[in-house]
Amino acid sequence: MDDAKSHARETPKAIRTRARILEAATALFARVGYHRADNAMIAEAAGLTRGAMLYHFPTRESLVEAVIGHIDTARARLFESAAAHPPQTDAAEHAIDAYWSLLHEPPFIAFSELEAAARTDPMLASQLAGAQAAFDRAQVGERFNALAQAGTDPRFQASRDLGRFLLEGLAKGAMTYDETARRERLLQIVKRAVRALNRKGGAQDLWPDPF
Repeated sequence: MDDAKSHARETPKAIRTRARILEAATALFARVGYHRADNAMIAEAAGLTRGAMLYHFPTRESLVEAVIGHIDTARARLFESAAAHPPQTDAAEHAIDAYWSLLHEPPFIAFSELEAAARTDPMLASQLAGAQAAFDRAQVGERFNALAQAGTDPRFQASRDLGRFLLEGLAKGAMTYDETARRERLLQIVKRAVRALNRKGGAQDLWPDPF
C-alpha cells in the first residue's frame, strides 16, 4: 500500500467506516454465522457498496483479522464492566452469573461461531489462534479472575477453568425439554463446585437435598 492510500484510510471518516463494517460483521457472524455472512452481506449491513468495503478490506483475510481484533476489544470491555461485583455478594457466584450473561452478548456469540467455523477453515484457524491464546491467558485469567477469587495456585486455576468451560459448554449445548429448570440446576451446581474448589476445607456435596 502506498503512503497516500495509507493516509487516506486513517481519516476520521475512514475510521468510522471501518468501525461500521466491523460492527456489521460481528453482528452478522453472531446472527447468521461466519460462512453465510459473506462480504457482500456485510457491506449491505454496513450501508456500503461491496466496492467501498473492498477499499478498506481488500480480502476476506484482512477483514477476518480486523474483525477478530474488534471482537477481542469488545469482549475485554464487556469483561471489565462486569467484573466488579456488588458489595456483600459472593465474588465467585457473581462472576459465574456475569460470565453466563456475557456469553449471550453478540461479541461472545460471534467469537464462538468463529471457533466452530475454524475447525474446517485453516485460514480462520490461523487468524484466530492468537486471540484464543490471549483470551485464555489474560482476559479470563486477569480481567475476570473472580472465578478463581485469588492467586495462581493450581486449585484456583482449576476453579476458574471449571466454571469457564462448563458455562461455555452449557451456552453451546442444546436442551430440547425443560430447558429453564435444567439450566438453572446446572448453574447452581457450577457455583457450588467453584466455591468448593476455592475453599481450603473439605469437599462439599454438589447435589443439595432437596434440590
